[in-house]
Amino acid sequence: MSSEPWPGLPFLPGYAFRDPMKTSFHRSQTLGYRKGYAFFRLPTVGIGGERLYVNQLSQAELDELSNVRPTLTYGPAKEAPPSGFVPAHVAFDKKVLKFDAYFQEDVPLSAEEHYRIRQVHIYYFLEDDSMSVIEPVVPNSGLPQGKLVRRHRVPKNNHGDPYHWKDLNRGMNITIYGRTYRIVDCDLFTQVFLESQGIELNPPEEMVFDPYTELRRKPTRQFVTPSDFDQLKQFLTYDKQVLRFYAMWDDTHNMFGENRPFIIHYYLADDTVEVREVHKQNDGRDPFPILIGRRRLPKTLVDKKKTFPSCVLEISDHEVLEWFTAKDFAVGKSTTLLGRTFFIYDCDEFTRNFYRDKFGITDFQPVEVNKKPLEEVPQVIPPYNGFGFVEDSLQNCFSLFPKPPRKNIIKMLENHLKVLRYQVSLESPNPEDRERRFILSYFLSDDMISIYEPQVRNSGIIGGKYLGKTRVAKPGSSVDNPTYYGPSDFTIGSTIEVFGHRFVITDADEHVLNYMESNAESFPAATLQSLRDHFRPRQMAKKAANSVSSTLETGKQELDELIGQIREELKLHKSLDGKIMREAFCQCDEDGCGILDKAKFLALCDSLGVPTNASLVHKLIDLCSCGEDKINYSDFLRAFAS
Repeated sequence: MSSEPWPGLPFLPGYAFRDPMKTSFHRSQTLGYRKGYAFFRLPTVGIGGERLYVNQLSQAELDELSNVRPTLTYGPAKEAPPSGFVPAHVAFDKKVLKFDAYFQEDVPLSAEEHYRIRQVHIYYFLEDDSMSVIEPVVPNSGLPQGKLVRRHRVPKNNHGDPYHWKDLNRGMNITIYGRTYRIVDCDLFTQVFLESQGIELNPPEEMVFDPYTELRRKPTRQFVTPSDFDQLKQFLTYDKQVLRFYAMWDDTHNMFGENRPFIIHYYLADDTVEVREVHKQNDGRDPFPILIGRRRLPKTLVDKKKTFPSCVLEISDHEVLEWFTAKDFAVGKSTTLLGRTFFIYDCDEFTRNFYRDKFGITDFQPVEVNKKPLEEVPQVIPPYNGFGFVEDSLQNCFSLFPKPPRKNIIKMLENHLKVLRYQVSLESPNPEDRERRFILSYFLSDDMISIYEPQVRNSGIIGGKYLGKTRVAKPGSSVDNPTYYGPSDFTIGSTIEVFGHRFVITDADEHVLNYMESNAESFPAATLQSLRDHFRPRQMAKKAANSVSSTLETGKQELDELIGQIREELKLHKSLDGKIMREAFCQCDEDGCGILDKAKFLALCDSLGVPTNASLVHKLIDLCSCGEDKINYSDFLRAFAS
């Protein structure tokens, strides 16, 4: 199925339209045979038999037609006899171009080599333009060698164009499947062939060899004349004879280092050395008896610059110039054994006799070794990390197994269950938070603070514990030595900051005032005075209420008799309703305490029509008075109850 674009539109989906009259969609044949050879011919029609409006003749055919003479006039042209055709597989059979090359390979996981040079041979087969890469096998290389690239046409670019022999030359790099080969030389046949084809060859280069392979080549054998020293005679003469030296190893220059005693044994039978530790009771060290096992110790090495660690490398006689012997040990001198310097300060009696008979040494005066006093390291306390209390975190700096800090037991017993409670409000820019009320409790036994929010119905805020028992530091105090809030800081109207939240103290319990007055010497006068000023109006009202209650008790009988007389006298006044009078008095009492000012009380009685000028009513008013200008209207209304 085909579709043609509308004239002037691009050939894109949606811009092409199908011809409904087209029913044939086959393609025309473009391959033909002539005299047994396949040839290509240009199509005359397109898909479906549509005529192609292009030139159907090639330029070679047009040139041939321009030179063709008329056959009728001149007769048929005589064709030249065809030349002998030789195929490529016959002409270039067994003709191969050989190039010597190498490539560099990275070795990332080796300490001995960082790269590797691998030599290869590149073969180019002229009969089919194919190539192959062969790597000669190196014995004991440990690498998969042989045919690296099988014989085929090798592409040289992303378009798939294969390499041609014209692309190969000496002194150039070629890339085959991501690997770059450096061509350094070629054989004689390749050189003659390329020069016969007019290619100028570059001068040859020297082949690069692998440095690690050259390093591993076996050195020439060296023969050493054996020594005439008789080891068997030495063993039979000095068997079970050991020199003993007492030494000290000073390791105080390192952290936690100290002077440690050791015993050095030198075995005369085979010139070996052993270093043993000297353990004491409760020295705190593992009971390992030997520091250096019995072995021959090297004194001077051939080459001290070794890349491989010498503590692991096995040392042979070829790598040592001189070994330790009995001459290298003497009392009062230092000896370095495997990097540790030992000071020999004494030896045993057998060692003295051996040195006296063998070397003629008579000076064996022992050296007194005094241990250096340990330097007192100043204890530096790290800064507080913010976890737990400062005192608890500080115990980790004093002991490996920290203990809880000591508490003031006497203070805890004296102030057990003693709590000072304050009412605080939250200082916040949100009006909803400003209406919240909290109870701040200060525990005198351990100086801790807790904050509790009472639940308020239909407030939308879940009450309960706001802050658990903890000590609260004052803002601005140092982290390492904080200053905590105390009762002296809690004055009425003061602001305290608790972990970023500001609270204002609005009220307190009377127990707070009583406790501070009983311990006035422990609190500042400003704190005590603020509480007294806050509780003074409340105490005056309480005293007034107590005086009223005492007056009422003493004159209760007299008041009851007077109320009965007034009820008998006022039976004629039916306009006075006790329920209406109670509602009027309660409406005027804004505080709801049952007490009104005398002037307001008299004005309200006149408005209700109460005969205040009557002697009995006037006497009742005097009995209901509490204070100078206050009247308890509750007892007064009893006389007018219906």
